[in-house]
Amino acid sequence: SETLFFEMADRLAEDGWRELGYEYVNIDDCWAAKQRDAAGRLVPDPERFPRGIKALADYVHARGLKLGIYGDLGTLTCGGYPGTTLDHVKQDAQSFAEWGVDMLKLDGCYSSGEEQAEGYPEMARALNATGRPIVYSCSWPAYQGGLPPKVNYTVLAEVCNLWRNYDDIQDSWDSVLSILDWFSANQDVLQPAAGPGHWNDPDMLIIGNFGLSYEQSRSQMALWTVMAAPLLMSTDLRTISPSAKEILQNRLMIHINQDPLGIQGRRIVKEKTHIEVFLRPLSQAASALVFFSRRTDMPFRYTTSLAKLHFPEGAVYEAQDVYSGKIISGLKTGDSFSVVINPSGVVMWYLYPTALPAQPWHVVRQQAPRKGFHPVLL
Repeated sequence: SETLFFEMADRLAEDGWRELGYEYVNIDDCWAAKQRDAAGRLVPDPERFPRGIKALADYVHARGLKLGIYGDLGTLTCGGYPGTTLDHVKQDAQSFAEWGVDMLKLDGCYSSGEEQAEGYPEMARALNATGRPIVYSCSWPAYQGGLPPKVNYTVLAEVCNLWRNYDDIQDSWDSVLSILDWFSANQDVLQPAAGPGHWNDPDMLIIGNFGLSYEQSRSQMALWTVMAAPLLMSTDLRTISPSAKEILQNRLMIHINQDPLGIQGRRIVKEKTHIEVFLRPLSQAASALVFFSRRTDMPFRYTTSLAKLHFPEGAVYEAQDVYSGKIISGLKTGDSFSVVINPSGVVMWYLYPTALPAQPWHVVRQQAPRKGFHPVLL
């Protein structure tokens, strides 16, 4: 009901979330009445949203926050409520704008591929025509298998601000791993598609719910950050545990996630020991490194060097552990180092050069990745 959203807005505004950039309060499916009104408009359920969506948007805006809502490009939403068929696209876009909505997630249940190919771009035009800035989240590629040739990521980036590529996340570690595996297996296609204003969305953070251990929660946060994922929480902020809150409010993590270059990271190492290394290039020649253990037995000491990870010779770095805050100074490319990674856990570094080699490699790596590019020297 609307009470839930009023209370979540209060928590975002009062518990330090808003200042960190968690500014959207998003309503999912099932908010609408089962029938449109006499004029064909969507209307909120009168019992659960008696004050209407406009009043909720006003409440959210008064707290310096933004409101997101859910729609579906089909005869029905996934939950069986009125969908947005092609003849209702403009009308629904206008309703959302009039209510003061700031973000729309448009799902794709009960629609054909042909309807999606017409309807998703049509909704983008309709939202823009309202004159209200509305972030547009599309489920389009997820319904088309997420990959070319069915999905054209060049077109998608022109139509949508973010998009769901793959399955819905469930509250389980297996679900997190399945999403990570799919994104890693297809990173050559997915990674170049992401950038400022057009993001791959591996789905929500489930930190603070029931399915993840402490280590797994830290891992999801780090891996979603290195994938340049939109950070959308899915937990009850009224009852969240201190440990889950600490993970979700990690300032350095959010700083990395929101890096202005917007380059999505990649998996660059997959060891037989079940250790994986992910790298995300950041602005000012910095990098985020995630050392991830899929082991389930015991902490593992992983030894490598920046040279083995293809960093340039002759550079010197400072590394800050994103979770502990510990800083390692004077790390040369050729120096061996070890990290101890807990089962299902991560060690994440924010790595920045204190001395660069002679060639301007950091300029090169900020260009868009080309076919066959090196994993680090983007």
